[in-house]
Amino acid sequence: MSTDTDLDARPATVDDAPRAEAPTATTPAPAPAPAQPAPADPPSGTSSWIVPLLVLVAGMFMSVLDISIVNVAITTMQNDFGATTDEMQWVSTAYSLAEGVVVPASAWLGIRYGLGRVYTIAMIFFAIFSTLCGFAWDINSIIAFRILQAIPGGVIPVVALAALYKIVPKGKLGAAMGIYGLGIIFAPAIGPTLGGYLVEYVNWRLIFFINVPIGVVGVLAAIFFLPSFPTLHGKKLDVPGFAAVAVGLFSLLLALHEGPKWGWTSYPTLILLTVGVLALALFVVIELEVDEPLLDLRVFTHWPFTNSLLLISIISMGLFGVLFYIPVFLQQYQGLGAFETGLLLLPQALVMAFVMPAAGFICDKIGARVPAAIGLAIVAYTTWELAGMTIDVSHGHLELLLAARAAGIGLAMMPIMTGGLGSLPSFLSENGSAVNTLVQRASSAIGLAAMTAMMTIQQAQASADRSGLVDSSSMSSAGASGGSGGMMEQYQMYSQLQSQVFVTAMNDLLYVTAVLTALGVPLALMLRHGKPAPSDGPTMAH
Repeated sequence: MSTDTDLDARPATVDDAPRAEAPTATTPAPAPAPAQPAPADPPSGTSSWIVPLLVLVAGMFMSVLDISIVNVAITTMQNDFGATTDEMQWVSTAYSLAEGVVVPASAWLGIRYGLGRVYTIAMIFFAIFSTLCGFAWDINSIIAFRILQAIPGGVIPVVALAALYKIVPKGKLGAAMGIYGLGIIFAPAIGPTLGGYLVEYVNWRLIFFINVPIGVVGVLAAIFFLPSFPTLHGKKLDVPGFAAVAVGLFSLLLALHEGPKWGWTSYPTLILLTVGVLALALFVVIELEVDEPLLDLRVFTHWPFTNSLLLISIISMGLFGVLFYIPVFLQQYQGLGAFETGLLLLPQALVMAFVMPAAGFICDKIGARVPAAIGLAIVAYTTWELAGMTIDVSHGHLELLLAARAAGIGLAMMPIMTGGLGSLPSFLSENGSAVNTLVQRASSAIGLAAMTAMMTIQQAQASADRSGLVDSSSMSSAGASGGSGGMMEQYQMYSQLQSQVFVTAMNDLLYVTAVLTALGVPLALMLRHGKPAPSDGPTMAH
């Protein structure tokens, strides 16, 4: 069973330290550093870490799945709750925002109470709050329960990633990350298919209830199969730092979300942007001054890690933006059902499931540079091709482009993460995991909000331009013809106009995403090339 040891209460001879040789009287045993566990013996084989890794993948899959599985249920939920499109966006945005806010404290929780214990407790509460989401009765309740659900949902990725780097030998990190990536990337890709089936043929509430049996199995597996991890009970929570980063992220996202409605030069928007930037700047100052920072910013002194964060931000913004708007386009403007939409998006999930483990093995053999650069180039090209969509785009063509794009993402994402996190020393692994997850969640949330703002602006501009081209006399004659026929003609003209406006705005968004992704290729060429340096093995106790 998973038990966590207390570092500050351990004697000089630690139970889980290597026992092959006892220290002699003339060679005293050195006491372990108070904040770092002594390295354990290397695992005897793959079987010693593969089962715990699969346990971590299950938790990651469950927590990340809810980010995308909700997308195909948005329209149905909107009808049930009588909410607007802007209000429904908060079902996804509030989750991502709250998750991003809690991520920085997750590293402290893992160090303070033990990765295994925190992971198990987070799984329990995620299942509980998922149940509450399933019982939501209006738009306000679903948003509130999604915020609660995001708290353990933000903890799980951090502690799972930190645990992975403690149980897997460095030479096997690429392969392990390829498997682990099924939770990070495959879950959002498979979400629309699973969610579409549940929404169309069962009930949208089941997309939340399904987490309960998965959570129960995951908790039992964590208790019995996760090894023990060290703890540090003396580490205090950096409350000022946590408050600063929470205020900063919330302010920026709220400004991006409401900016199109309030106006980008309005006082509320400018105030929120200013508060957000100043709060994040204050967070940096606090972290550099306090004795026990919430996040050790020394991780940013390692360029390979910082470079990987830039690339992860680019991929995350593009991935979740497309995952949000493509289902909306298929359902609202092509008339597909939720399950049909999910089936159309299924090939990209299957491609990712195949490519990601293969990319991990490639990374172990030749390093991260080549697969990351090729993957990003594929993503940039296919996104540019997607930007040429029309309202009646062929489903086969769309499936092909999305599958090819998914192959690029699967090829690039895990090598980038492996190269970045693998460049950090072991004592920064928890902080690196927290910063990595924070960047993923924040970039996804802020990216989606920024894309929504851009979509709103582009739709308004395109609508104004196209409305000016419509022959007002034809509209007048349609109305003058009287009866339901004239009204129907007006409605059809309006619907056609709105469809064209949406597609035009979405294509502009895809062009921007393609350019940003292409700019990431030179950064990918700076990643490590060649096999990783040899490692003594994991740094946890078996």
